[in-house]
Amino acid sequence: MATSVSAQAQANTASTSPPQRGIVKMVLSGCAIIVRGQPRGGPPPERQINLSNIRTGTLARRAAQSQPDAKDTTDEPWAFQAREFLRKKLIGKEVCFRVASNPSSVREYGSVYLGKDTTGENIAETLVTEGLATVRRDGFRGNNPEQARLGELEDQARAAKKGQWAEGSGSHTVRDLKYTIENPRNFVDSMHQKPVNAIIEHVRDGGVVRALLLPDCYLVTVMLSGVKCPTIRREADGTETPEPFAAEAKFFTESRLLQRDVQIILESCPNQIILGTILHPNGNITELLLREGFARCVDWSMAVYTQGADKLRAAERSAKERKVRIWKDYVAPTANLDQKDRQFIAKVMQVVNADAIVVKLNSGEYKTIHLSSIRPPRIEGEEKNKDKDKRFRPLYDIPYMFEAREFMRKKLSGKKVNVMVDYIRAATTATETGTVPAFPERTCATVTIGGINIAEALVSKGLATVIRYRQDDDQRSSHYDELLAAEARAIKNGKGLHSKKEVPIHRVADISGDTQKAKQFLPFLQRAGRSEAVVEYVFSGSRLKLYMPKETCLITFLLAGIECPRGSRNMPSGLQEAEPFSDEAMLFTKELVMQREVEVEVESMDKAGNFIGWLHIEG
Repeated sequence: MATSVSAQAQANTASTSPPQRGIVKMVLSGCAIIVRGQPRGGPPPERQINLSNIRTGTLARRAAQSQPDAKDTTDEPWAFQAREFLRKKLIGKEVCFRVASNPSSVREYGSVYLGKDTTGENIAETLVTEGLATVRRDGFRGNNPEQARLGELEDQARAAKKGQWAEGSGSHTVRDLKYTIENPRNFVDSMHQKPVNAIIEHVRDGGVVRALLLPDCYLVTVMLSGVKCPTIRREADGTETPEPFAAEAKFFTESRLLQRDVQIILESCPNQIILGTILHPNGNITELLLREGFARCVDWSMAVYTQGADKLRAAERSAKERKVRIWKDYVAPTANLDQKDRQFIAKVMQVVNADAIVVKLNSGEYKTIHLSSIRPPRIEGEEKNKDKDKRFRPLYDIPYMFEAREFMRKKLSGKKVNVMVDYIRAATTATETGTVPAFPERTCATVTIGGINIAEALVSKGLATVIRYRQDDDQRSSHYDELLAAEARAIKNGKGLHSKKEVPIHRVADISGDTQKAKQFLPFLQRAGRSEAVVEYVFSGSRLKLYMPKETCLITFLLAGIECPRGSRNMPSGLQEAEPFSDEAMLFTKELVMQREVEVEVESMDKAGNFIGWLHIEG
């Protein structure tokens, strides 16, 4: 770093202060460093120390963007080697320094020693010995032993042809720095997600750094994949507004990575922003930032993170549970639930649509559980209104709804499942226009059976889609990243809803209550003997609605030889009260057969077009 002769000469003659200690934060050049104190409740104070009596080459500088006529300057020979020598020796180490007190100089000059006191290695002397610095002989005083010693060491280095005293111009030591990349996306793709050696040259905030990629000397800005740290916002008038914990997050990254040798995996490049993961021998900074509450997970870049998104979510979860830093006021979505209500085993009684189930708890109580963060197949408005004369039946008329329901029915009906509640979605009221209906309170959970996450299985088959959230919306599945990955696979493989093929059509005839059709159908069912069916609905203990898969029709079926108490019904004369034990009878039948595969033998029909016969379950 070039320094004015007069300032240096004055520094040489000035008195020196008592020794002080600090940690080397940054090496600006071969003869200038930044030393910081110890952090106490925030980022510590820092000061720049320039080495007295020596000079090293000037490093390359990029022209200021605000000055169009200015040109980039290149490294002077051996300048980068001097900087690197100091960087490897001093970064993060404790040093002792003496500053020459000189009120007329803006810069501080002094001597720097490695270690706790002045008995340590004299850094200026080492640089001169290695032939990486020249001694300033202007203003030399004969009675200054420090200057005389440096002069002797320089003469020895020159005689030994060390460093810059070697033969040749030293042009091989000048870097070819590349400040811009023509096509960042192609550049990132060409790296094939292999670790690239790099030096972190600048930390903008906790999650954004400027790195020098080696050996090709590309200077690139890298944003950490999968996370976002608090930032320092620059206002139009030039003032800076830091978000809470922005300075602490920056110091956290700086103290661990600034000017350290690292490896960077360049993972993606959306909108000219290079996303990557920085690997250091001491660990992964992304995970550390999350664990210490200096960052939050972000979905948009989490998808490209190559080191396991589950580790990031676990680190964030740990910070939330401990309520550290940005999570100091955090309240978990299930904080008001007892442990027994958060996670439990229950028996599936019914599949509702393709994103909800009715389960029976150990207490005998029934509860509706919605699968977290997924949306079942749905039909857009125009399609729905296309054929107004036809009665709209969501299960058969919405593409892939039947397939989704059948997948869940076959997998879950009558089985015990593990339910882990992720969040409670509060009740909502309908909008005035009626475009958004009212929804009651929903319990949303991750449901697993035999270790299989049902929501993930549905999404991977293209039978459901993943809901997208605002970044600060914490009400989501605890396995959200797996859901997103499953959806990406389903889209790539053209599964279900993402298929380019024609959608499956289910033409299901509803014969229940149609006497004419039932009469025509009766002989066929009588001859068939035992026919397969699925119980779609239970009206009472002895009255059911069945779906006949082979015949693709719906029928009302009455159990032969018995009659169960009837439930309450709306009659022209008003509400008819339920008969005693009607609810118990219906529940008994429901628990046995609801949505199960059964076999029926039809014997006859009544005058209302209902078939009468025998129903067999599980053989």
